[in-house]
Amino acid sequence: SPRHGEWVKYDAGAGDSVRAWVVYPERSDKAPVVVVIHEIFGLTDWIRSVTDQLAAEGFIAIAPDLLTGKGPNGGGTSSVDRQGAIALIQGLKPDEVQRRLRAAAAYAMALPAARQAAASVGFCWGGSTSFAFATSWPDLKGAAVYYGTPPADDAMGRIRSPVAGFYGGD
Repeated sequence: SPRHGEWVKYDAGAGDSVRAWVVYPERSDKAPVVVVIHEIFGLTDWIRSVTDQLAAEGFIAIAPDLLTGKGPNGGGTSSVDRQGAIALIQGLKPDEVQRRLRAAAAYAMALPAARQAAASVGFCWGGSTSFAFATSWPDLKGAAVYYGTPPADDAMGRIRSPVAGFYGGD
């Protein structure tokens, strides 16, 4: 890719830090931010390519490795195989995930090239998490959900941003 991508580590609060992949767009004005939420398999090369595609469209795209610190010896996705990533995802606490996502958005929006606007996109487990992000963070500007489970009915009333759901079917 001709765009600049890099690994960063950001402060996620509560004594926690998260490793993330960030890709920057080629534009002269400030860019909006998209938080890219990975699937149940962790932060894969495919998710990194999605961040690049979003940067090609003009967004600063940040993909946090939500398994940071959860793997062997404090590792993240790269420290486990596919089945290990699934097991680690199943052990994540929703409040911690939401805190880490808000911190990813805050980190990216604090970049000199960023606008103060963030949306999210997620796939499968990440789709469900993107939907949940819309219920927990009223400043989110939008959420895209690819085949994720919707939140409980009582949480839906807390959504203040547009949510686009993309689901396949027969």
